[in-house]
Amino acid sequence: MNDSNRTEPSDNPDFDPNRPSAQQTRAQTAPENVAGRRTDLATEPGWERATLEKLAFAALNEQKATRRWKTFVRLSWLAFFVFLVWFAMHRSAATSNVSAPHTAVVEIKGEIADGADASAEFVNAALRAAFEDEGAQAVVLLINSPGGSPVQAGMMNDEIVRLKAKHKKPVYAVVGETCASAAYYVAASADRIFVDKASIVGSIGVLMDGFGFTGLMDKLGVERRLMTAGENKGFLDPFSPQTEQQRAYAQTMLNQIHQQFIAVVKAGRGKRLKETPEMFSGLFWTGQQAIELGLADQLGSLDYVAREIVKTEEIIDYTRRENVAERLAKKFGAAIGDGAIRTLKTVPAIR
Repeated sequence: MNDSNRTEPSDNPDFDPNRPSAQQTRAQTAPENVAGRRTDLATEPGWERATLEKLAFAALNEQKATRRWKTFVRLSWLAFFVFLVWFAMHRSAATSNVSAPHTAVVEIKGEIADGADASAEFVNAALRAAFEDEGAQAVVLLINSPGGSPVQAGMMNDEIVRLKAKHKKPVYAVVGETCASAAYYVAASADRIFVDKASIVGSIGVLMDGFGFTGLMDKLGVERRLMTAGENKGFLDPFSPQTEQQRAYAQTMLNQIHQQFIAVVKAGRGKRLKETPEMFSGLFWTGQQAIELGLADQLGSLDYVAREIVKTEEIIDYTRRENVAERLAKKFGAAIGDGAIRTLKTVPAIR
């Protein structure tokens, strides 16, 4: 290789060992150029507008995402409530599709009251389904209730009497632990009543309970300010004194309902009753005593009635119960207002 054209640094009179090379110079000036370009961009006209536009678009995109999420959540809740309504309308209940011979059962459990499982609405709907099923050989009322509303019990009693006459099917009542007051009002419509020897049966009476706070309010110096249009509009208000006329009026009303109860029991039990002075006093008896008094017919359970009386061991439950969807709907809707109204009510219940 020819090295004649290469100049050694020591042979070049202009060589300066302390002067940086071209590569070093480019490396040192590169950051300065970049910084210069950044400075030029920052000083370009309209950069503030471009930055604001970017920020505005970012905010709009975020708002759009938030709106989409809210819309999704609302649609999800709407779909959930639509499902609840659909599920409530298609609740599982016994229908007239059952055709094989069987013993139909309708349970009356807990307090008899409007809105409860043991309400006239639910019980009567179950009774109609049971009677209309051609396969049902008899209808059994499976009762375990301390009583409740005489109005609801009367509606059930009337419906049972009507359905018996229409479909010509026997009705039997099977008592569990308790069949008292309004529950016995319903049981009296049955052709025969079966009990356990330790069941509680009876309590044929009517009561109206409440409290009076007038004496305590006088001691505390609390004044009741109740304004009414009508001298008896505040009747039964627990914070107002009760007159003798109001007391007599309430007693007359209770006596009338009591006589209605007695008439239903006598019509249902007929000559089987061995009436005593205490029978319609509100007392209750064991199942064994109830049989002796004619308030019940014999000892027996649901299985016994189905096997020995109806002669059809297959049992199908027609009981109409409030399902989960209906309970959720009540919690999210009407139950809120219903609870407030119940809280504000001051008129005692009649049982």
